[in-house]
Amino acid sequence: MIAEAHALDTYDDKILAELQRDARMTMAELGRRVHLSQPAVTERVRKLEIAGVIKAYRAELDLSRLGYGIRALVRVGRAEYARVVKLIEQTPEVINAFNVTGEDSWVLEIAVIDVPHLDAVVSKFCVLADTSTSIVLNAPREHAPVLPARQENVRPAAHRLKDR
Repeated sequence: MIAEAHALDTYDDKILAELQRDARMTMAELGRRVHLSQPAVTERVRKLEIAGVIKAYRAELDLSRLGYGIRALVRVGRAEYARVVKLIEQTPEVINAFNVTGEDSWVLEIAVIDVPHLDAVVSKFCVLADTSTSIVLNAPREHAPVLPARQENVRPAAHRLKDR
């Protein structure tokens, strides 16, 4: 069983990258793409699932085709944690919620039909704390494949120019 990210090898990296691109492919196709037999790739995927590296498989939906014309990020200031969590759970428009550090306590991603719908959803959170909303214009990068963290893949920061 795989317990830590450093226990993953390059085959696991390839499997994870391929599954993040298309989790519906057959094990035979996955094996072809990563150059392993179908039984070998099936066993590796099973171990990744058991280890919790692969948590779930989901469908990615086009929100605009479901009638949601606006995606927005709503930053919510400091408020009682339990009250915010309860409101998030009662608000189906919240598609992602992050409890964060910094000036705001929460960043919520919401999907709404139009501006009046946006106002109605944001108004619920304004009762708890100050909010700030940004409408998503486009998303040039979403759901990018993530591979195991390895120190050797970290590039050092660029050296700063010395004062002239």
